[in-house]
Amino acid sequence: QVQLVESGGGLVQPGGSLRLSCAASGMIFWLYDMGWYRQAPGKQRELVATISRGSSTNYADSVKDRFTISRDNVKRTVDLQMNNLQPEDTAVYYCHTHKAGAGDYWGQGTQVTVSS
Repeated sequence: QVQLVESGGGLVQPGGSLRLSCAASGMIFWLYDMGWYRQAPGKQRELVATISRGSSTNYADSVKDRFTISRDNVKRTVDLQMNNLQPEDTAVYYCHTHKAGAGDYWGQGTQVTVSS
C-alpha cells in the first residue's frame, strides 16, 4: 500500500525559506514520477512542481526560480526547497504520485504559512 508522508511545513516570514520532505513507502520509488501540489483556502489544488523518474523537473510559473524539487531514490524521498517565500505561497502542500491501474496517491498535507 502506497503511503506518502510530508514534513517540514511551518510559519515563516516573507522572504524566508522552508524545505518540505515527502517520505514514500509501499512502492518501487524510483519507477514513479513525483510531485508537489498546494491548496490555499477557498482555492483549487494546484500543481507546484513535478520530478520524473529520470529527474526531469517542471514548475508552476509562480514558483520558478524560487522553488526546487529533488528526489533521493535511496532514501525514497522527494523534497521541495522553497526560497523567497511570499504570503501568496500560504497553503497546504501535498505530495503526490500516480500509479497506473491504481490511480492517484496523496499525502496528508503539511501547512505552510507565510506571514509577518
